[in-house]
Amino acid sequence: MRTELAPHTGTVLFAEERQRAIETIVRQKGRLKVSELARHFGASGITVRRDLRLLEAAGKVVRAHGGVMHPEFLATEPGFERKAVDAVDAKVALAKLVAVELPERGQVFLDSGTTCLEVARQILDRRDLTIVTNSLPVLQLAAHAKARLVSVGGEVRAVSLALVGGLALDWLRGLRFDVAVIAASGLDAKEGASTTELSEAAVKQIACARATRRVLVSHAAKWNKPAAVAFAGWDVFEVFVTDARLTAGEKALLRRAGVRTKVFSAE
Repeated sequence: MRTELAPHTGTVLFAEERQRAIETIVRQKGRLKVSELARHFGASGITVRRDLRLLEAAGKVVRAHGGVMHPEFLATEPGFERKAVDAVDAKVALAKLVAVELPERGQVFLDSGTTCLEVARQILDRRDLTIVTNSLPVLQLAAHAKARLVSVGGEVRAVSLALVGGLALDWLRGLRFDVAVIAASGLDAKEGASTTELSEAAVKQIACARATRRVLVSHAAKWNKPAAVAFAGWDVFEVFVTDARLTAGEKALLRRAGVRTKVFSAE
């Protein structure tokens, strides 16, 4: 789990010195909140945001909503093909638990990602179900599906084979879902779900906003390993499906957020 920065104990820094220090810290930590940097340097949020704008213009950092990350942090996401062969049995088991939460008829949004692909395989025989997705691998199952498959528009993000961008967002804004099934690249017990890229975060956020219920699914490798871009707190989701071993304290945090947890165990 990411630890917060300790307060800066040195002398007052000039702007250029502070910016160099910010760049160093962001490179070390991968991603940080603006509030953490402001507290660390004893500076205002306005001052830190001005520093970050200058650093971003120089290509030193990448700003996200409420925070900042190092460019190298965005380049660590493995491709879809590589992720598809990881923890296959666990993903299938999680998909079966998710399928129980989904209706036999109605409209479901299915996110991109290898676990969501397994969810699709569990529900493709539901004739009265419409599955809306931004996942190209899910769409490739259409020839064998009894359910209706609908694609959002958009630009293909090669690393995840997800449709993203303005066209995808415009499609989603005009739709409503009974349930949205959302995947995450990283999870934090306190902060919630995150992903590796801003355009994918935007799709997830709008899909959640257009759904009556939201189910988050993620296998244990993501637990307490937040990714670059936070897209939803725990209070967004009604159900969390995972095979992570949660501590009593972590379970209590999720309960307080109103999340019902379904944990698969192979033991």
